[in-house]
Amino acid sequence: MAARIVLHGHFYQPPRESPWTGKVDAQPSAAPFHDWNERVHAECYRPNACATISAEGGERVVNNFDRLSFNIGPTLLSWMQKADPEVYSRILDADRTSRVRLGHGNAIAQAYHHTILPLDSVWDMRTQVKWGMGDFEHRFGRRAEGMWLPETATSDETLRVLIEEDIAFTVLSPYQAARWRPTGGEWVDVHHEAIDVRRPYRYCHPDGTGRYITLFFYDGEVAQSIAFGNLAASAEALLNAFGARAGDGHLVHAATDGETFGHHHRGGEIGLALGLFVEAAKRGLEVTNYAAYLETHPAEHEVRVWAGEGTSWSCAHGVGRWSRNCGCSTGGGEGWSQTWREPLRAAFRLIKSHADESFAQLGRDLLHHPWRARDRYIEVMMGAADLEDWLARETTGSLDKTGLDRATSLLELQRNAMSMFTSCAWFFSDVGGTETVQNLRYAARTLELLEELDRPMPGDLLVSSLAQAKSNDHSKGSAADILRSLSLSGC
Repeated sequence: MAARIVLHGHFYQPPRESPWTGKVDAQPSAAPFHDWNERVHAECYRPNACATISAEGGERVVNNFDRLSFNIGPTLLSWMQKADPEVYSRILDADRTSRVRLGHGNAIAQAYHHTILPLDSVWDMRTQVKWGMGDFEHRFGRRAEGMWLPETATSDETLRVLIEEDIAFTVLSPYQAARWRPTGGEWVDVHHEAIDVRRPYRYCHPDGTGRYITLFFYDGEVAQSIAFGNLAASAEALLNAFGARAGDGHLVHAATDGETFGHHHRGGEIGLALGLFVEAAKRGLEVTNYAAYLETHPAEHEVRVWAGEGTSWSCAHGVGRWSRNCGCSTGGGEGWSQTWREPLRAAFRLIKSHADESFAQLGRDLLHHPWRARDRYIEVMMGAADLEDWLARETTGSLDKTGLDRATSLLELQRNAMSMFTSCAWFFSDVGGTETVQNLRYAARTLELLEELDRPMPGDLLVSSLAQAKSNDHSKGSAADILRSLSLSGC
């Protein structure tokens, strides 16, 4: 029996469109490209969809998505569909091709806005999952079997929501497992015996119904070498790493940012293509995906994740990177601090709380079921439903144009309020960075919509919290200064 391998690519860019115009403004730091979406697309997404390799019989163009397990952020796919329909189509085709080859598609869904789910309210968490699943089904023409969790951030509550939303599996870092056991056996603490990442595990819902989700814990050493070593550039090194861990019936798998192949490591898409399309078969390695493996190798062990606020693959402190000055950062100058993270999240939570209260109070007079309508609003967002027809189904009575406009504003209020929590705002080094400013634009738009709905946000407490989120670059002031400039300029 051939050893089976899976390489998962998490492809994602934060949404960059202006919440006022829907267009991506120029980003000078992405030069010579107009913006970072264009740059990463040119360096990674297109090269991976159209990789030219030399093999027996001459050159040929292959689609790496045919062999990769992958997820692509819904907001990135929305941009790509307009910016490069050819590559967008090749990605959808790759999922169909893999379904023919393996019986299961390579693509899995992603929680919609790339928020850190354990830090969301359970209602927002559930909507992010529903939106991600809805967007996937609309694009790929099938229900997703698995879901990628942004930053692999999870908690007991997160996994319970996935089970309740009937998601079959997700992929986590090996360091997120706390204890494991053979089904019905004794629990083993990972400090006493490490989890075997070559097998799948069941995480059971605590309600005793027997419902569960399968967790795959990727090989941390292989993933680390791909992301930060030289494996991405060499088919031989890549397959050596997988082959060294292979064994009959076992799954050897790794997960990494998809941008590793071509953007972080130039030319990485060629080594990937040669490895997956040419060299793997020569070494007796069968390239598969998680759902296909799970069909023939259901989990026979159980697992528990670490209790608490949550864990992730890119923060040694759990999920601190997105809530406080935990010490994890990327970039920045000597002596820079991320003390701005906590007051920024606190300020956004104030806005979100007021937006939720306004939505509930105003929505009950306009929508049959306000929170259910929010879950279904993805149908409009992804273009599967006409807004006017959708409103006719979801609104109460025969609303006039003013009422319909207010209902739409309420739903856009929720979309922008959740967009504020896109994870990249906290990932990097400064509150004045490109990604954080983008989230402040969503905050400005949320506040603007509250004004339009005659539910203005009380200002003093908000400004006080934002003013504590100080930039390391004194010329940028604080989040309050940045938000004020965005509100004044309307951009």
